[in-house]
Amino acid sequence: MKKKNNQVIIFDFDGVLINSKKNMQISWNKTKEKFFLSYSFQKYFKQIGKPFKDVLISLGVKKKFNEIEKNFKYESEKNFNKIKLYKNVLKTLNYLKRKKIIIGIFTSKDKDRTEKFIKKLKLVVNFIQCPQKGYKGKPSPDLLNKIIKQNNFNRSKCTYVGDTKVDLISAKKAKINFVLANYGYKIGIKKYKNSINSISGIKKIIE
Repeated sequence: MKKKNNQVIIFDFDGVLINSKKNMQISWNKTKEKFFLSYSFQKYFKQIGKPFKDVLISLGVKKKFNEIEKNFKYESEKNFNKIKLYKNVLKTLNYLKRKKIIIGIFTSKDKDRTEKFIKKLKLVVNFIQCPQKGYKGKPSPDLLNKIIKQNNFNRSKCTYVGDTKVDLISAKKAKINFVLANYGYKIGIKKYKNSINSISGIKKIIE
C-alpha cells in the first residue's frame, strides 16, 4: 500500500460514509438517563467529531468517563440497525478502487466499534485510523500525520473528506486537501470551497 505517487482519499466515518445520527441519539439518551446527565442530545451532537472523552469534557462532564463511554458503546452496538450507509457509498468505494486510489477511514469512533460496523456494512478499505494512545485526537493533526508518515504518502496527493469543523482543522494542520461532505452533519461548518453534495461527487474532485 505504500505508494508515494498514488492518490489517497481518507474518509471520516459518521456523517460521511454512514448516517448514524439516530443511533447516537438513542445511545446518548439511554446513557444520559443511566448516569443522570443533564446534557441534551442537541448539545452532545454539537460536539461530535472529537474523541468521545473530549466530547464529554466539552460538555462539562467531570468524572466516570470510562463508565459513560462503555455504556454509550453498548447502546450503540445494540442499536446498530439504526445506522445506514449513505447512498452510493459502496459503488463509489468500488469506483475508487478500480482507479487504483488508496482508500482509508480516519474517525474519532473507537476502534472496536469501527471495525465491527465496517464488517457489518461490508466496507472494504485499505486502512482504518481510530483514536490511539499517545496521539491527540481531532482537531489535532497528529493521527493524519501518523497515517502519512507510516505509509510514506505524498501529502499533496492526500484528501480528507469530512463533515465537521474539527475535520477541516485537522486536514489544514496536516497540510492536506479537504473536501466538505455537504450531505453530512456539518457541525461547526456550513460551507467550504471544495464540497460534494453526495459521496459520488468525489469522482469529480479527483479527476
